[in-house]
Amino acid sequence: MRELGRRLAKLLRAGDLVMLSGELGAGKTTLTRGLGEGLGVRGAVTSPTFVIARVHPSLGDGPPLVHVDAYRLSGGLDEMEDLDLDVSLSDSVIVVEWGEGKVEELTEDRLRLRIDRAVGDTADEVRHVTVTGLGERWATADVSVLAG
Repeated sequence: MRELGRRLAKLLRAGDLVMLSGELGAGKTTLTRGLGEGLGVRGAVTSPTFVIARVHPSLGDGPPLVHVDAYRLSGGLDEMEDLDLDVSLSDSVIVVEWGEGKVEELTEDRLRLRIDRAVGDTADEVRHVTVTGLGERWATADVSVLAG
């Protein structure tokens, strides 16, 4: 999942919204960790479950990463703005775990990744990832870089 995050970082730019879904332990935060490495942001990317959101500034000239755990949010743009993030969402890459039905109004253009564990996989290593691009931004994007 971490390597997938690093590859995904090559596609992203400021203003992009990435929504991650999957069961507990599917690899959402691990993917985001790789994304942070690929974007070159400051700080260890950890689950924002208890703080709801973390901002990771760029170490270079790239966009900051805003990592949100929306599990406890009821949804909506107002609630995201109430988080009082010290960053402009349109200038950042935003990754939201558990965001379905809660953050879609942030933008019409978003990338959804659904992460599922392989059924019967006792090693707990195999994941199946379904990538869905929505909106004009992703209509012509070449997501083949994500295939590994």
